[in-house]
Amino acid sequence: MLKLPPQPDHCELCQRPVARLTRHHLIPKRLHRKKRFQKLFDREDMITRTLWVCRPCHNAIHRAASEYELGMRYNTREALLELEELETFVEWLRDKPEGFVPKKR
Repeated sequence: MLKLPPQPDHCELCQRPVARLTRHHLIPKRLHRKKRFQKLFDREDMITRTLWVCRPCHNAIHRAASEYELGMRYNTREALLELEELETFVEWLRDKPEGFVPKKR
């Protein structure tokens, strides 16, 4: 049985302590059956390569790049933070209180 990373007490992008985190699959689940991704990543890697993030960070990730781009290029925490839009958002969000929810754009 595959072992997923345990849930931390803070968002793995903005580092804020947040009670409720969501699991972001660094290789989007929709791509797991695509032959290209099956050749590049083994099954265990596709399932366990995740980040625990707060809802605002999770939404920002999916606004910043398509699922295909996320799976191919931005499939690590470090690579995600190379996205200028996401890096700017995370820096801005980092100082906000735990319950803060940004207004929708």
